[in-house]
Amino acid sequence: MPFRGNFPPPPRGLKGRATELATLARTIEAVAPTRLALVGAGGSGKSMLACALGYRLARRFDGRIHWLRVGAWDFRTLVEMLAHHFGTSRERSRLVPELQAFLASGGERLVVLDNHEDDRALARLLETFAATPTTFVVTARRCLLSGILVFPVGAPLVTSGRSAFPLVAQLTRLLRWNPLALDIASAIVSSRAATVGELTRFLTAQGVSRARVIESEDDLPEVALLVDWAWRRLGSVARRMLAVLSYVQGDHVSRGSLGELTRARSSARHSLDRLQRWHLVQEPMRDRFAVHAVVRCAVRRKTTFAADAIFEHYISLLERSPGHLVREHTHLFSAMDHAHRSGDLATMLRVDRLLSNLDADLT
Repeated sequence: MPFRGNFPPPPRGLKGRATELATLARTIEAVAPTRLALVGAGGSGKSMLACALGYRLARRFDGRIHWLRVGAWDFRTLVEMLAHHFGTSRERSRLVPELQAFLASGGERLVVLDNHEDDRALARLLETFAATPTTFVVTARRCLLSGILVFPVGAPLVTSGRSAFPLVAQLTRLLRWNPLALDIASAIVSSRAATVGELTRFLTAQGVSRARVIESEDDLPEVALLVDWAWRRLGSVARRMLAVLSYVQGDHVSRGSLGELTRARSSARHSLDRLQRWHLVQEPMRDRFAVHAVVRCAVRRKTTFAADAIFEHYISLLERSPGHLVREHTHLFSAMDHAHRSGDLATMLRVDRLLSNLDADLT
């Protein structure tokens, strides 16, 4: 069934998740509209599960399935993003009322809010649209909210002691069943860049089993050490690509923008191919690339990249070619959020002009 909203492509195989997926689908089918949070550690598979759930429930919602990345954005940025997504007014006095009216009409909807980080902003958003027939599915590393059903997402098959990644089954316990770590390890072994034994010796020597305090939910040694292993074998272009993708606050980055921001030339395709082959980089849409938040955390420890350069790239791109806004809108809203939080009036005015031009085109 074709979706009427944007949504990532279906995930390529949910290893060991059939029971969880069926449980979530039955829950929503029984109590929709509802508010549900998929909560788990970094790399546990929350976003992939939410994506699969959308495809599972597409017929139930008659294709009215929507995917929005929210991160740590404030309430104002969130509602402006929703208004852009649904084509309602962005005028301050009409912004929320028109969104409420839109979501209250046209039947039930499923809205996935991926990678939630700001509890206060999300609580306000959910209460603002509580009277609409909208089911909200939130993915989050933690969710300190009442009035929302929390579904814990753990490592697949961990309770049965089995491995969802047979090629690296020997590493399952060493990597504590973390699906992201096991997926990267499996990709490395599949590419013949290392054997299971070589990875085992490397991880053990680097202290993967050692107990230590971590800095955040995304600070996972299981993944960080695999990033370290790969980093030593990557060229400068591949490293710059990881750095750019780790500092970008919007969603996926186009091949063209990635090349421009990294100043990559002839080696760009080869470098990107290697990153993809080892599953360090994801391709959620054709020729658009991203990194997982846990990989981002590991890469940021090794690199720096000027946020102003990223904001300037995307604002300038959209000023030159407004037609790119359909795919680059999360980068524009990232710039808006940055301007709101920093009080950068110049950036705020540039973003507002771009969105005003878009509103004029739509009318």
